[in-house]
Amino acid sequence: MVTVSSQSSSVSQPDSQQGGRVLRVGPLKPSLMDTLVTEYDALELPEGDGRDEFLEAHGESVTAVVTSGRTGVDAALMERLPQLGAVVNFGVGYDTTDVDAAADRGIAVSNTPDVLTDCVADLAVGLVIDTMRGLSSAERFVRSGRWPAEGNTPLTRQVTGKRVGIIGLGRIGSAIADRLNGFRCEISYHNRNEIDGSPYTYAASPQALAGGVDVLIIAASGGSGTAQLVDRSVLEALGPQGYLINVARGSVVDEEAMIELLAAGQLAGAGLDVFAHEPNVPDALLAMGNVVLLPHVGSGTVETRAAMEALTLENLDRFLADGTLVTPVTQ
Repeated sequence: MVTVSSQSSSVSQPDSQQGGRVLRVGPLKPSLMDTLVTEYDALELPEGDGRDEFLEAHGESVTAVVTSGRTGVDAALMERLPQLGAVVNFGVGYDTTDVDAAADRGIAVSNTPDVLTDCVADLAVGLVIDTMRGLSSAERFVRSGRWPAEGNTPLTRQVTGKRVGIIGLGRIGSAIADRLNGFRCEISYHNRNEIDGSPYTYAASPQALAGGVDVLIIAASGGSGTAQLVDRSVLEALGPQGYLINVARGSVVDEEAMIELLAAGQLAGAGLDVFAHEPNVPDALLAMGNVVLLPHVGSGTVETRAAMEALTLENLDRFLADGTLVTPVTQ
């Protein structure tokens, strides 16, 4: 487990970073944005027409970028920041940053692993329960006054004892499995490689995994390597009695195929914290009663966001001090 301090103070830049500036790219937690301005004199990358002019004036002075998984730094921006040495990412996901281009340019990338594992795993289990038991749907039923007029809601599905497949048995996937052990669920998983010593059953492909479970949970990393990993064939293998839960990235699922199968009754339901084109959610999903939709809040607790902020600043401080990172991304 990564240990993070409750607060971080700015440090003097070493000679190798003399004259270098910190740049914020995209929105961040308000307290983190305030700290970057007040303690690091950070610049903010503007959007729209002022972007090119800003980069012409300041691009060569930037040595570190602080961003998030929702924004990131692409190769084109890296090219405009010739002295960039580090992309410090607020969040565990970094698929919006071109890590290959960063590696080619000698730019280090960090993220905030471990500190959000528990909260994302908690949310995943919450989505399983909500989706299978229809809690949100039943709550809407009561609020709309339908209970006295229509009687009881339809029966739902039990969670305890179900067969659960997890795509991505990393930190978060393992934490989800640990929690579902308490529900006496039968756990299986798919990774690129089988995990030696794992107590769970390995499936050689996403299709094989989906075909043998009642609930398929996606906890894999985003990025080009997992784009639409859960495609139509996987969803069809999950079948009309199967439930899909996604707390990873919307890009991992073929969203159009998922919607078509949900509408046709070829999937029982879905619990989604992430979408292909956030913050835009397809209208078809908004109209479905058998899906639970959340606004990407897997790490959205006071405790976890504070720990993520602290670790982000520790990474920035370490880079400014000696050019290394506390939690570098490794490929």
